[in-house]
Amino acid sequence: MSQPETSALTLITQPEPPRVEPERPCWGVYESWVQNEKGRRLKPGVYWHGYRRTQEDDEAEPGDDSERPLLDDWIASPVFVTARTLNSDDGSEGRLLRLVTQNGEKEWVLPMEVFGGSGEDARRSLFAMGVLISLKKRSAFMEYLLDQQPRQTLATTSRPGWHESGVFVLPHRTLGGDGVRYQTAGRAPNLYAARGELAQWQGRVAARCLGNPVLTLAIGCALAGPLLNLVGVNGGGVHLVGDSSSGKSLAQLIGASVWGDPGVFAASWDMTKGGLEIEAASRNDTLLSLDEIKRADPRRVQEMAYALANGQGKGTMTREREGRAKLHWRLLTLSSGERSLSEHAAVGGNPAHAGAELRMVDVNAGTRTHRAFDELHGMEGADFHRALTVAAGQHYGHLGAAFVERLIAGDDRDGLLEAFAKVRARFAVENAQAGRVADRFAVIALAGEMAIAYGLLPWPVGTSLADSQLLYREWLERVGSGNAEDRQILAGIAGFIERHGSSRFSDVDAGESDSRIFDRAGYWELDGTRRLYLFNKSGLIEAAAGFGLARIIKALEAAGAIAKRDTDRKRYTKKYRLPGGGSAGLYVVDPERLESEGGIHG
Repeated sequence: MSQPETSALTLITQPEPPRVEPERPCWGVYESWVQNEKGRRLKPGVYWHGYRRTQEDDEAEPGDDSERPLLDDWIASPVFVTARTLNSDDGSEGRLLRLVTQNGEKEWVLPMEVFGGSGEDARRSLFAMGVLISLKKRSAFMEYLLDQQPRQTLATTSRPGWHESGVFVLPHRTLGGDGVRYQTAGRAPNLYAARGELAQWQGRVAARCLGNPVLTLAIGCALAGPLLNLVGVNGGGVHLVGDSSSGKSLAQLIGASVWGDPGVFAASWDMTKGGLEIEAASRNDTLLSLDEIKRADPRRVQEMAYALANGQGKGTMTREREGRAKLHWRLLTLSSGERSLSEHAAVGGNPAHAGAELRMVDVNAGTRTHRAFDELHGMEGADFHRALTVAAGQHYGHLGAAFVERLIAGDDRDGLLEAFAKVRARFAVENAQAGRVADRFAVIALAGEMAIAYGLLPWPVGTSLADSQLLYREWLERVGSGNAEDRQILAGIAGFIERHGSSRFSDVDAGESDSRIFDRAGYWELDGTRRLYLFNKSGLIEAAAGFGLARIIKALEAAGAIAKRDTDRKRYTKKYRLPGGGSAGLYVVDPERLESEGGIHG
């Protein structure tokens, strides 16, 4: 019995709520308890203030409301319409709502297009955020929102990252200003959540990445996203290659933890190209982390790599045959897999495209000192992996925002371009294709070095640059310094000979044609101790699938792989008498030259 008495005493001693005198009929919104003109207590919320209709209303004098019963209809918990919004992406209007819920205040941009229907989707989203709406007053609630005419106008965008006004927009935070809000298209997960402390992440995660180029690269990739547009580097990615359980996933987890919850921020290759475009756009100017490439459709994986690097999705049509705006993004992708991009594409029977390989550069994350790692800081491999995994799952989402804040505070575009030029000069290139890859490693190095200078990464100056240079040199050593398309053509022809050298070729000096050869690609002949392969035109084009004859000849010439030809130097074939009669001009290929020029490499 004592508890009710205490509650009653508490209620009596509480101060009276403030009195309101609304100009009825009107809407009213209150964050706390109030009392109306006649002392009735009203709980927080949105109200319609009016008068109850009675039988005496028709007899009353016009404007005489002094004795009419008051009507205070509770519509919803407190929802304030604070600003008109204009979407920078498509020009659509909305309203910025301030929601007062039991879990605190929140903001949400309501698109005006919801008023073209029942508003059910909007109310569902509001309920999910903690707003309570009277089920019998749903229409009145929508009327309330529509009636508000706020004076302030704010810009909104549905893309995170840099806005045209110069601020950096995140779903629940705008860095560098307050005039832009993020407008979500639905109840998407909060990719950019934060937990724990930056100092803990620095000490328990970043410090242990020191001495591990694959791990420092992952952090640099995550920080490079905001720099791409500022220094004029196109998007692309790095692809961590290594056996299962080598440590690739830990690198991706650490990279994702720069921006948000790594378990939510990371994405999967296992999706359609359209789904991949949505995931990329939702991480604009940050990082897209994609798990095992074996999950990707091998028939589409190279096309998806091109799309990620190019930063633009396909346009679509509505049911009314109106064009929807294309999705756009600019970011770096951090991918992983037991196979390279070209090897996975080959599973689906597709030839490797050199352009795709350049856009998703392979990085060795499997045969380092400790598989993906170079330095375990005195720990066993399993303990090292576990310690970083746990720490990154407890402290995340701080570094990326802190980095952008320092970047905006510096406000030195010219200085940034000069800094990038100096870093880029440290990456030697011999052709434009290697230059594109060097750009990527250089911007990753720059991001890491800037974070070190800002005091955000506990590494010695030069760490990020040295690690990026090391991985870039390893890539150059694997692929050579020549043209990527040349390497691809030579590799295709070498692979074709390896697969079909005995089944689709026969001895050109044989007395009769070999009846066992079906779908002939050519012949072979012995020249001393070496065997040369004499391709017919169709066989050579098939061997280097995806390239025209002129481009194939150019690659073979550059490699010195055309072993013989007729005396007319304008021709690339040599005329042979064929077994069984007749003659033909055949392309004479030395397979040893294919291998020495990178046609077959690990």
